[in-house]
This record gives sequence, structure tokens and C-alpha cells, in this order.
Amino acid sequence: MSYLIALSNEKGGVAKTTTSLALGSALASMDHRVLLVDLDSQADLTLGAGLLPEKVPYATIDILSPGISKTFNVASLCMNTEIMKLDIIPSNGDMFFLEQKLPSLSKSLHTLRQALRPSSALPYDYIILDCPPALGAVTLNALAAVDLLIIPTQAEYFSAHSLRKMMAIIQQVRKEINPALSYRVLITLLDLRNRIHIYITKYLETVLSDTLFKTKIEMDTKIRESQTEGIPIIRYMPSTRGSVQYLELAKELMAYAKKP
Repeated sequence: MSYLIALSNEKGGVAKTTTSLALGSALASMDHRVLLVDLDSQADLTLGAGLLPEKVPYATIDILSPGISKTFNVASLCMNTEIMKLDIIPSNGDMFFLEQKLPSLSKSLHTLRQALRPSSALPYDYIILDCPPALGAVTLNALAAVDLLIIPTQAEYFSAHSLRKMMAIIQQVRKEINPALSYRVLITLLDLRNRIHIYITKYLETVLSDTLFKTKIEMDTKIRESQTEGIPIIRYMPSTRGSVQYLELAKELMAYAKKP
């Protein structure tokens, strides 16, 4: 039975896609089978996994397109990456048009859930969905499907302030679509030389003590280097700070997923 995770934040630039790829790679390095699902039309997760969006034969739009056949095999969309035990359902530019076409109705919001839940018998321990930086129909589809929402946030005022809207969306989804949805907040791009970062981190630790990951992801230029090479940081430079912290995050996530 797969454990489904979505990464989402309406605020852009919070290392959402970076975390999706690094976390998936870290879990795969620990001998877990992991599927990444790129739901963003920018397809950065697809690029980061070493694939060219314009050349992939299938994409996530093939799951979400209205009127899809009931006999559709989601497993056929899963593509291998160069990382052992790490697969991906890629994205491409066509996802940009889907948000407008996908009606925000209760039935359509269960499309991903029906495709990725155990009835599909996907052979993965973890399925990680990288959502677009918007709280539209695609993101709601993801939140309807998953067990856990991870909200990456910077230790900065605007990013922390945007958490209010995310909390409102969580309450709406729990009430109308997925009552079992849980969430955790992850501090990313942390600069311990910055007083504001330290102040807001302490504030978030106080107000979100029960829902904040203990692991924090600090800024690491090696992560940017790995992205230009299309190689996850865990493989690009295993000893760098970013790799070590994402491995710690994976361990913390695994412990959380085992809780009843």
C-alpha cells in the first residue's frame, strides 16, 4: 500500500520542486520504491529528474484529462529515472491548459485519488506529488488523493503569512473531500546568518510545534548546481549539507508515516 504525499504552497520560490525531487531520491536511496508525479506545467520536476518535457511520450495530463477511459492503466505512464527505484510520471506544457478545462466539481476532484490509490496496485512505497504554485483544481485533486501534505516555506514574512491560506484550504479539503488529510510544514532555504530567518524560525517553532518538521533545509549552492545537471542532490554530491538534511527529512517522514 503506497503512502501518498503532496507538496504544495501557493507561494512560489519555496523549494517545493527541489524538495519533491530530493526527498524522493533520499527515500529511494533507503531502498524504498518511489514514484514522483509532476503536476506543474513548468515541468521543473521532470527536468530535475533528467527528462526533457517536450520529448516524453506520456504526461500527467493523461491522468487528469476529462473523459479518460475507465480501463486506463496509470502504471504505463511511469517512467524510469537514472536513480534506482525512483520513477516519475512527467509533465509537459499541456498541463497549463488543463487547469482551465478541469471543472472544480466534487467528482472531478477525485480523479487522481481513483488513479493512484491501492486499487490501481501501483508497486511503490511512496508516491510524491509536486503541485503547481496555485490552489486550483489540479492542486485540489492532489489534496483529495494524498495522506500527507507537506508545505515548504521560507523563514520570511510573506512566505510565513501565506500559510494562513494553506491552512484554510486544508480545512476545506478535510470537510468536503479528504477528511483524513494530515499536514506538516517544512522550513526551506534557511539562512542562519539572517536575523529575520532566525526570528521567524523561532516563531514558527512556537506556533506550529506539533506540525513542523524538526529537520530544516538550509541554503546550499550545490543544490542549484545539481539542478542544472539534471541530477538529484542526493546523487550529485551525497556529502553536501543539502543531501544530509534531505536524508534526515526522509527519516523523519518515514517515522511520521508509521504513526497511526
